[in-house]
Amino acid sequence: MIVKQKQRVAFIGNYLPRRCGLATFTTDLCESFAAEYPDMDVFAIPMNDVDEGYAYPPRVRFEVNERELASYRHAAEFLNINNVDIVCLQHEFGIFGGVGGSHILKLLSDLRMPIVTTLHTVLDKPSSSQRRVMDELIELSDRMVVMTERSRDFLRKVYKVPSEKISLIYHGIPDVSFVDPNFYKDKFGVDSRLVMLTFGLLSPNKGIEYAIEALPKIIEKYPDLVYIILGATHPHLKQEEGETYRLSLQRLVKARNVQSNVIFHNRFVSLEELVEFIGCADLYVTPYLEKRQIVSGTLAYSVGAGKAVISTPYWHAEELLADGRGRIVPFKDSGAIAAQVIDLLENESERHMMRKRSYELGRQMIWPTVVKKYASAFERAHAESFKKQRHLPGVLLLNLEADELPAVNLDHLVRMTDDTGILQHCRFSVPFYDEGYTLDDTARALLLTVLLDELGVGKSHQVRNLQSRYLAFVCHAWNQEKGRFRNFMGYDRTWLEDVGSDDSHARALWALGVVVGRSRYSSLRNCASLLFEQALPGCMDFNSTRSFAFSLLGIMEFMRRFYGHRPAQDTRMVLAGKLLKMYQENSSDEWQWYEDFLTYANAALPHALFLCGQWIGEGEMVEAGLKSLEWLVEIQKAGGNHFVPVGCHGFYWKGKKRARFDQQPIEASTTVSACLEAYRMTGEERWYEEAQRAFEWFLGRNDLRIPLYNVSTGGCFDGLESDRSNQNQGAESTLAFLMALAEMRLSEHVIREPDTSAEAEIPARLSELE
Repeated sequence: MIVKQKQRVAFIGNYLPRRCGLATFTTDLCESFAAEYPDMDVFAIPMNDVDEGYAYPPRVRFEVNERELASYRHAAEFLNINNVDIVCLQHEFGIFGGVGGSHILKLLSDLRMPIVTTLHTVLDKPSSSQRRVMDELIELSDRMVVMTERSRDFLRKVYKVPSEKISLIYHGIPDVSFVDPNFYKDKFGVDSRLVMLTFGLLSPNKGIEYAIEALPKIIEKYPDLVYIILGATHPHLKQEEGETYRLSLQRLVKARNVQSNVIFHNRFVSLEELVEFIGCADLYVTPYLEKRQIVSGTLAYSVGAGKAVISTPYWHAEELLADGRGRIVPFKDSGAIAAQVIDLLENESERHMMRKRSYELGRQMIWPTVVKKYASAFERAHAESFKKQRHLPGVLLLNLEADELPAVNLDHLVRMTDDTGILQHCRFSVPFYDEGYTLDDTARALLLTVLLDELGVGKSHQVRNLQSRYLAFVCHAWNQEKGRFRNFMGYDRTWLEDVGSDDSHARALWALGVVVGRSRYSSLRNCASLLFEQALPGCMDFNSTRSFAFSLLGIMEFMRRFYGHRPAQDTRMVLAGKLLKMYQENSSDEWQWYEDFLTYANAALPHALFLCGQWIGEGEMVEAGLKSLEWLVEIQKAGGNHFVPVGCHGFYWKGKKRARFDQQPIEASTTVSACLEAYRMTGEERWYEEAQRAFEWFLGRNDLRIPLYNVSTGGCFDGLESDRSNQNQGAESTLAFLMALAEMRLSEHVIREPDTSAEAEIPARLSELE
């Protein structure tokens, strides 16, 4: 069984304690997403503008030096290695290195997972370098997130982005109560006074001097009004010019003789304290000087908290303050600011209606609502990403036009096998001891070694030793007292259960049957035969269709040598009868199957039924088996071109939408086996073509056009996800590929026909002594 890891989401952008609006946004988004989806593994990758970095919280797992291109490449490698499911990039031109912030493109172009990009700036007239970066950013991203309608319009009209690729999600805000400003005023020593507030990192484009210039007129009417200017100077501005801008504002305050009406809070406050500052404000003012500001976090916070806002007409303000949610004043017009402040203070009912309208809009902007919309965007990106071609770095995409099959490489099989058996899982190509061993995988490995011996590949003594080792594990798994096989064993060689699953018992029978029917080593055949006879009665208690099928395949392999074995004949008839009855009771013209659902190893069911029917001369079984296999292969094609197995995330229930991912190697392997058997039985070329189609899924003829077989290790990746392959190369997946390859190679040399004559019971090649 392939184990799916916890879903992982990585957010790229600046992060607190770095002091900037983008760091606050990324931190809030990341933390809110983690809180809303605690079952996910959520982490951040920030950009560093200083070599020493910052004292980041544990949520940050990798840091990027914004000026070093190699740092971006290493971040991509980190994300790929950790099998991240989605990357959410926070894009602002100024935080990435390279011309026009082009360094980030190196990181994105190396990623294998879907990318959702949030645009914090969308320029209507970008420079040539900015346009090149934007065009490539759009191409690399599976979805684009914008925070305003104007941003969406620019993407469509200026950058020609299809509407269906864009998600409009408001700037997130904290969820605060609609409170009277007087509730918080005593905290800041302004109780009983009217409060006008501006907050955010200070820089000359904020236009705060025009709000100060407006104060003398306002104070004539409302002498107790106080203007709070909250925020530290922007770090980059402070590094270049020091506190020049703040000092100029302080001089202006003195020049206008409004010192008792202005309070500077020169600091970067926590979210909790910021909420209290906003809460105490009667009016919020954003006198920005630049029209092209398309997103303002401070404005979003204030509107969402239900503040009466006065703003200059920059793009975000025009949109957010529409429909009576605020007042717009011209740029650089202190007189207009003063007039609107006085008017709103005089018209209390209008001010409170403005607050209410703003607060109601803010309910769509609170973080829990916003992160759910991001989750929806992530799901859409996953669903659409498989349409894009992403090649795995370092893995060869085989030439699918060539007739030549890959060479058999047993390196990874040997790497995963120790003195006990074959280890169940890997981390990448490294055996993972913690998960120990399973009978399921060891039985598959035992079956494979018999096929490899028939092919004559590998070193004969190596294959012989592996076959013996795997058979010893199967024997050790037998619990004589219970009359059943155990399945799971810890790395310390301790069995973790007394009785394993029906499937594991059936797989063991299948492998034992193959050893008895095909192995050329008499001692192994004798050992397997004795155990097979002891384990055979357990089949009669099975309830699973796949257990019926695996057992039948093993019984018929056993009967290659011992056709006259009466218990095997009787068991075969019972299990085949059950399988046929299930098909008859559940199949229809639209649903030609044995159950109301398709899950795993699906092709084994028709394979067992038509093979059994052929051996015992039951035409109804043959017809049902071939018909159901034909239906299965038809529904597992993409436009009739490549193999698309039923995904394990939801499988396929009758009348419901089938799961497309994750696609598992075992599905391709069992389909290869069943179709080759149908080809041998009927001689119809179409069945060989279907086997080849399923086999080529391993080599890159699949939804993502990437290979699952890793030629450098000899292993097979653990599945095809919606945007990449699972990079772990466990036992089930590697054995699935090797068995499919062995069967494809065997089909080049011989088409087997069942022969029940006494003379054919033991083929000549099997009668050789060791």
